[in-house]
Amino acid sequence: MDEQTLTAALARAESLCAERGVRLTAQRRRVLELVCRAERPVGAYEILDQVRDGGKAAPPTVYRALDWLLAQGLVHKLETLHAYIGCTHPEHPHASQFLICSGCGCVAELEDAAIAGSLQSAAEETGFQPSRPVVEVLGTCSDCSDKRRNDR
Repeated sequence: MDEQTLTAALARAESLCAERGVRLTAQRRRVLELVCRAERPVGAYEILDQVRDGGKAAPPTVYRALDWLLAQGLVHKLETLHAYIGCTHPEHPHASQFLICSGCGCVAELEDAAIAGSLQSAAEETGFQPSRPVVEVLGTCSDCSDKRRNDR
């Protein structure tokens, strides 16, 4: 993420937190900044290492900040990768779908109402109550697919 985009994302996060009446503390803001700066999904211990470069921090501090950012919808946790990414549209709660490239690690966040609706309908048919309707699809992005074709 370039500096201008990062600055805008952090300003948007601060504005959303103010609207919601919650505090984006310096620690939470720093963790959000590190997640947003990362070119790929980033793990909690990678974040911890970067936070420690600027001073003292313990794993619970980073995990609490990540949990808070998740609760505010500012980041997403990718269970498949045990990693975090910034949310591309934190203004509203949403069911997300993620396309994760197993080649280069890039992630695309989708918000497809048809997929969310289909999952909700299937869950209702079985009496299941989803608490976090997130879909993670592992595969190969177009860049990696093109590279494979060209390497043959």
